[in-house]
Amino acid sequence: MTVSYTLEVANVRFGGFSKLLFRWKGSIYKLLYKEFLLFCVVYVFISALYRWTLTPKQQDLFERFALYCDQFTNTNFIPVLFVLGFYVTLAFNRWWGQYTSFPLPDNLMMVVSGNVHGVDERGRLLRRTLMRYANLSSVLILRSISTRVHKRFPTLQHVVEAGFMTSQELEVFELLHSDFNKYWMPLTWFANLASIAREENRVRDDIALRLLMDELNNYRAKCSLLFHYDWISIPLVYTQVVTLAVYSFFAFCVISRQFLNPDKGYKDHKLDLYVPVFTLLQFFFYAGWLKVGELIINPFGEDDDDFETNKLIDRNIQVSMLAVDDMYQNLAPLEKDKHWSQKYFSIPYTVSTEADRLRPAYKGSTFDIRVSLEDLELTQPADGFPLRASSLEGNKDGLLPSLTDESTRHLMRDDKDGIDLKEQEKITVDSQQCQ
Repeated sequence: MTVSYTLEVANVRFGGFSKLLFRWKGSIYKLLYKEFLLFCVVYVFISALYRWTLTPKQQDLFERFALYCDQFTNTNFIPVLFVLGFYVTLAFNRWWGQYTSFPLPDNLMMVVSGNVHGVDERGRLLRRTLMRYANLSSVLILRSISTRVHKRFPTLQHVVEAGFMTSQELEVFELLHSDFNKYWMPLTWFANLASIAREENRVRDDIALRLLMDELNNYRAKCSLLFHYDWISIPLVYTQVVTLAVYSFFAFCVISRQFLNPDKGYKDHKLDLYVPVFTLLQFFFYAGWLKVGELIINPFGEDDDDFETNKLIDRNIQVSMLAVDDMYQNLAPLEKDKHWSQKYFSIPYTVSTEADRLRPAYKGSTFDIRVSLEDLELTQPADGFPLRASSLEGNKDGLLPSLTDESTRHLMRDDKDGIDLKEQEKITVDSQQCQ
């Protein structure tokens, strides 16, 4: 079952995420403890061998070899961080793509429910069969890529027993010979049955039929994409490079991170602590990072955080049948809503959410900016007339909230009208003098 902790981290509080460190199911401890114990055992064995078994001459040779190996592990000669970071990023993008490609029948069932008509048994049969074909296709593709689903439906007879396929449909399915996966066959049945429904006028027009076909193709595309995700993996060479880089790095660390005799004065070997705390932490982080990539590279297995494909199958068949059968034209009587006669109304809050009501609504980051009168003046090229500040003397603060305020537009309109009247008087006087 997928490990979910969303509710526990809904609010950030002291020690919120720290509590998650003590979980076992789905944790990095469960995923990594065997490799961690193996590393500790090998380190202790070599340390005991160096301290109590080797002769002084052999110890001197071991110390020289340890110092030689330490040059490479301390200077990042092996690019562990680079290859790990790129690998985990690639694996995460692939994991998210597989999740978003999961074929959900929600859009398809809405289109079937709204466009395949008929309250009689024939109409009900058409709608249920169409959705059964869609769900059958997803079951067939998931049998091919998910170990959980394959264990649930090891043979096609199990699919028949589950009600996704009839015995006659199984015969038709097996009669068609193909060297490739035949998950697409039920979707072809869907398309043919939708055409029959159009001929029977259960689908009222070609636009509704086109909508059915478009949603069917979207559903088929997701099934196909899941199949290709399973077929085309991250190149094996890159997986090998990452694995070799991490394991070889810590293979050298087992030797190079040994505490050497401090009496011999080797550089950075002034203490003999016996337990390499920081090396163990480094192993935990790097090897844990590698395990994360291995975990999410294929989420259709049986790990704690892999996709719950069986539960998704149960959910999809149930909601799709409810949508096209029980919910078909099953509407409550139309009536006026509670706020029918109110032009302005507010939705009530509970006591625990009353504080949200008192907060002002967000209207934009520049809504509360105040502009000075000088910044409000308009500048126009050539014959333009700027807005005079004297026309705004009525504002005691000398500030206006915005050029779009009604008072500002009114002042600008009055100012413009005054200029037009003066120009008109000047033209009248000039014309009289000419006469």
